[in-house]
Amino acid sequence: MSIRHMIVTVDGVAYEVSVEILDEGDGPLRLPAVKAGAAPAAKAPAAPAPAAAPPAAPAAAGGGSPVTAPLGGTVIKIHVSAGQAVQAGQALVTLEAMKMNTDITAASAGTVQRVLVNEGASVSEGAVLVELA
Repeated sequence: MSIRHMIVTVDGVAYEVSVEILDEGDGPLRLPAVKAGAAPAAKAPAAPAPAAAPPAAPAAAGGGSPVTAPLGGTVIKIHVSAGQAVQAGQALVTLEAMKMNTDITAASAGTVQRVLVNEGASVSEGAVLVELA
């Protein structure tokens, strides 16, 4: 039994993880096969809907550029406030999901129009967190 530290990238987001290896074995890790149509059919329609729906509503309501949650979690820290100028890559909100913190950053420089969440709030993937101008 050993612990290995790895970086896993999911949908372009890198996560640092610690993995406990229970059985070293002689070959690569083999996962059980999933029945055809069971899991993939359930997940395929759900993924596009959250990404497509949230940006449309804030653009019409506030006119700003929405910053959305890449994953569901709990808002543990809000780093900005309305009217604040931000730089590209600056942390706007920190989410906690599965005991890991993820900073949600500005894609480009701008000004915070609105912060749409509160610390302690639970958010789902695709939820609009902040609007930038």
